[in-house]
Parts: sequence; structure tokens; C-alpha cells
Amino acid sequence: MTDQLLYQEKQYLGRDMTWISVRLILALFCFIAYYINLEHLISRQLFFIVGVGILIVSIIMLYMISYRTKVTSTHVILSGLWTTSLVKIDLNSIVKAEKDRYSSYFFNNPVYNLHKNGKIRFYSGGKDAVWLTDKDGLIYVIGSQHPVQLLQAIQKALLQK
Repeated sequence: MTDQLLYQEKQYLGRDMTWISVRLILALFCFIAYYINLEHLISRQLFFIVGVGILIVSIIMLYMISYRTKVTSTHVILSGLWTTSLVKIDLNSIVKAEKDRYSSYFFNNPVYNLHKNGKIRFYSGGKDAVWLTDKDGLIYVIGSQHPVQLLQAIQKALLQK
């Protein structure tokens, strides 16, 4: 039986609105310091260069893929950025799938395959995540920009087995 693709999503590293705001505020601070600092030419130029550098890095990060999520009829496949390993979650071992908040914190760092306290986390952006629990009690937390569609695809795959 071939695995049919039920869902696919790309998570980008620089598209989380919280961190975009932080980078833009830092760049704005640099440009204000550039404007105010009229007497010291060298430090004035440094503020301008740093502000432009922050904007360039921010633009580059908008197009960097953090990880891809694919749901097939038998697996949830997560492939990460560059050299990270491919993670395959067998849907035959999943006993519960639900949508919930990723974290109660306002700022969340992007993570891929972070093992901590019996949970394996995958997150790049968004407020909600899909929580998968397997037979051994291990919890997979998969952050998504479209958690409802991801959950529906996983539930559809679980019903097919």
C-alpha cells in the first residue's frame, strides 16, 4: 500500500510575529540612535550598519525553512533544517491526538526534536499545537500555523488504520 499525502506544511524560521517585532524594535532603536548621535561619526555609522544588518538578517530568516510536516496514511514525518535528522512518528502507536496551546509563555524559541520531561517538541511559530500521545506515554508536541488542518489530517489517518 502506498502512503498517500494527507497534509503538508512548511514552517519558516523567521515568520513568528513576536520575534519579527523584537527584531524590528532593535533595528528601530539602532536607527534612532543613529539619528540622535550627531557628534560621534564612528559610533553613528556603527548604529546604521547594525540596524541595516538586523533588517537584512530578518528578511533572510523569512525564507529559511525551519522544518516540514507531512502526514501520510501511516506516519507523521518531520524533516528539519539542513542537517537535522528525519523524524517519523508511526501513527499505529498513537492513542490520542488533540489540539491545545503550545505554551503559556508569550515568547517561545523555535525548537526541533527537543526531548524534555517526557515530551518531544517541534515548534517554529504559532500559538497552538497538536499534542500526540503514543502507547508508551511519550508526548509529541507539534507546533503549527494551521493546527486544525493538521489535527484533521492526523485523525483521518488514524481512522484509516
